Amino acid sequence: MAKVLIGIIMGSDSDLPVMKDSAKILEEFGIAHEVKVLSAHRAPELVAEYAKNARDNGLKVIIAAAGGAAHLAGVTAAQTTLPVIGVPINASIDGLDALLATVQMPPGIPVATVAVNGAKNAGLLALEILGVEDNEIAQKLLDYKKLLKTQVEEKNKKLEELGVEKYLAQKK
Repeated sequence: MAKVLIGIIMGSDSDLPVMKDSAKILEEFGIAHEVKVLSAHRAPELVAEYAKNARDNGLKVIIAAAGGAAHLAGVTAAQTTLPVIGVPINASIDGLDALLATVQMPPGIPVATVAVNGAKNAGLLALEILGVEDNEIAQKLLDYKKLLKTQVEEKNKKLEELGVEKYLAQKK
């Protein structure tokens, strides 16, 4: 079994429908990961234990998602020297509360933060962090970005061929 490199943690299992996108992109790149529910408020001792042992357990990056008060990423970052990527979850007020709670960290406790519900980008950012030292991952990321460019080119070609109205009608 491959060594787990990335931990995906979330404050509640209700975050899983969003966070599956982190797991999915990591799977597409062949990167081993684990997914856990760890609440900064309901089980802070479990979060502390996880964060403090993450490096010894082989993790390289932690992705932490939470909605509402959204303290999971910050609490995790305070207890590890690993990079922590926060994913604010849209649980209320369009996720603005979670975004602010995740991004507004005090000096000394950095948390990289992606968009509200930006789980896929969190997975990609974790891969970019790993790709700093792993040329195979870096090459897969280059290939992925080439694929994105090709998709944009194909959409432009189709838009030119069909025109705006037919293009939009086809997308419905």
